[in-house]
Amino acid sequence: MENKTKSRQLILNYGVYLGLIGVLIHLTFFATGKLIELSWLSGTLGFIAMIIFIVLGIKKFKKENDGFLSFGQALKIGVGMAVVSAVITILYTFLFTNVIDPTFQERAMEAQTQAWLDNGMTEEQVEQSLEVAKKFQTPLITSAMSILFAAFFGFIFSAITGAILKKTPEEHY
Repeated sequence: MENKTKSRQLILNYGVYLGLIGVLIHLTFFATGKLIELSWLSGTLGFIAMIIFIVLGIKKFKKENDGFLSFGQALKIGVGMAVVSAVITILYTFLFTNVIDPTFQERAMEAQTQAWLDNGMTEEQVEQSLEVAKKFQTPLITSAMSILFAAFFGFIFSAITGAILKKTPEEHY
């Protein structure tokens, strides 16, 4: 039970920190006026933060667990942290798009439309793409996709970390 409590608290703490770092990255780009133009960089920094926090969280758990870590524990910790972070991101995104900058989605779609046109898409292709994009911009779908993507990448990063750091009592003796 002590192990479960330790992992739960670690997941919550590191997940909240990761979520807040994501919010800070987003707000920094928003404050500079480069959020739309540099969205790729904002996303890349978020992924780097996710990798760092998953590795640090798993290493901390292993250290607090007398140097032992199972692959399953690594997965639970990494995916848990990523999902907690995603929930914070969802709440922040709702606040951002409804209170802080209600015109953001519209401006982002205008920028995407221009990028499509610049890349040679016809008006008809752009209209079709916009219709599809609008279907995926509902709060329910974006929230579900955020959690799924976070869980997927949390799984990948924690699986790699767990495979490297795994050490069970059976392997020790």
